[in-house]
Amino acid sequence: MSQNDLVLLAIAVTVILAVVVAIARFRLHPFPALVIGALVLGLWAGAPAAQVLSSFGKGFGDTLANVGMLLALGAMFGELLASSGGAERVSSSLLRFGGPRMVPWTMCAVAMILGLPLFFEAGVVLMMPIVLNVGAQLSKNSGGLKGNPYLLAGLPVFAGLSIVHALVPPHPGPMVAISALNADLGRTLLLGLLMSVPIAIVAGPLYTFWIAPRAVAAPPVDLVGRLTHKDDQYRSPSLAVTIFTILFPILLMLGHTVADLLLPLGHPVRLLFAFIGHPIVALLLAVLLSMCTFGFFIGKDTRVVGKLLGDALPPISAIMLIIGAGGALKQMLIDVKLGAVIAHASQMVSLSPILLAWFIAVILRLATGSATVAIVTASGLMAATVTSNPALNPSLMALAIGSGSLFFSHINDAGFWLVKEYMGMNLPNMFKTWSVLETIIAVMGLILSLGLSLVI
Repeated sequence: MSQNDLVLLAIAVTVILAVVVAIARFRLHPFPALVIGALVLGLWAGAPAAQVLSSFGKGFGDTLANVGMLLALGAMFGELLASSGGAERVSSSLLRFGGPRMVPWTMCAVAMILGLPLFFEAGVVLMMPIVLNVGAQLSKNSGGLKGNPYLLAGLPVFAGLSIVHALVPPHPGPMVAISALNADLGRTLLLGLLMSVPIAIVAGPLYTFWIAPRAVAAPPVDLVGRLTHKDDQYRSPSLAVTIFTILFPILLMLGHTVADLLLPLGHPVRLLFAFIGHPIVALLLAVLLSMCTFGFFIGKDTRVVGKLLGDALPPISAIMLIIGAGGALKQMLIDVKLGAVIAHASQMVSLSPILLAWFIAVILRLATGSATVAIVTASGLMAATVTSNPALNPSLMALAIGSGSLFFSHINDAGFWLVKEYMGMNLPNMFKTWSVLETIIAVMGLILSLGLSLVI
C-alpha cells in the first residue's frame, strides 16, 4: 500500500472511532455525530467541499429513498396491525405454538420463511410489530426463559432475515455474486439453503439464549405502546385475515422474483410484477389493504384510520434521520475510494481462493458498511480466478462472499441503526448482540463453504 492509501485508511479509522466515542462516551445524539463524522471524513480525506456535500446528499437521500420509505410505510402498516389487535393475535398464536421456551426457535423459523423474498429492511419493519408484541408478552410470562424478553424475540428474527438475505438466491447479494462468478443458480440456491439451517441454529436461538441474559434492550416506550396497544372499541380481524394481510406484500415480492426467473424480458406479467413487487410499492399496497382489513372492515371510519396513519410517523422520525446520516457516512467512505484501496491491498495476500474472497468481502464491509459494495467488489476481483481455475466451485465462492459481506456490522451500516433504534440499545449492547450475531453468520458461512469445498 502507498503512503496515501495508509493515510486514507488511518483517517477512516480515526473518524469511525471518534463517532463511536462521541455517542457511547459523551452521549452525543447519533444524528449530529454521524453528520459531523461524514463531513469531516470527506474534507479530511482531501475531497473538494462541493464533492463532500454531493456525496453527503447522495448517501443521505438514497438511504431515505429506500430504507426511509420502507420504514415509514412499515410504521403505518404496523400501527394499523397493532391497533386492530392483529399483532397481538399473531404473537399469541406463536406463543401457544410450543410455549414461551420455543419463542427464539419459532421466531427464527418464521423470519427465515417470510424473509425469502424480502429485503432485510423490509423484513425488519414487517416483523417488528410481532417482535414487540411477543417481547411484551414474554415480559409478563417468560415461561422460565432467562434474559431480556425483547432480545429473546428479536435477535432470532434479525438472524433469520440476515442469513437468507446473504446466502439464498434470488436475494440481490447472492444474485450479484452468481452473475459475476458464472455460478449455477440452482446449485447455489440448494447449497445456500443447506448452509442456512446450521447457521440459523447457532446464530439465532443458541446465541440468543446465551446473550439475552447478558445484554439490555429497551425499545422506545411510545413505539412499544403504539405497536402493542389494541383499541377495544372495535372488533378484531380474524387470524386468517391478519395472516393474509401480513403475507400480501411478501407474496407480491415473491411474485416479482418468480416472474424474473421464469418469464422472458419484456413479458407483460414480468413488467407488472417488477413494479408491484418492488418493496416500496408492495408495502404501499399493503398499507392500502390494511386500511381495509384492519380499519374499514372492522368498523373504523376514514377519520380514525387517517389519524392512525399520521400517528405512526412521529415515533420513527428520529430513526429515519439517524439511518439517513449513517447512509451518508457510508457513501462518503465509498466516494473517497477507501474500498478500492482495501481491494487492492487484499489481492497481495496469499490465501486459498475461497478464503481470499471471504476476506476481501469482510474488509470491504468493515470499511464501507455496505454489503452490496463488498459483494460486487469481491465478486469482480475473484471472477478471473474462477475462470482460470476449473477446480474451484463458483457457487461456494459466491456463498463465501455473501457471508463475508455481513461481518461485524457497525456504525457505517444503515441496518445497524435500524436495529439499534427499534430495539432501544446503546452502542456496547449493539456490538455484543447485533454485531457479534452478524459475525457468527459470516464466520460459519466461511467454515461451511471451506468444508463443502472438500467434499463436492
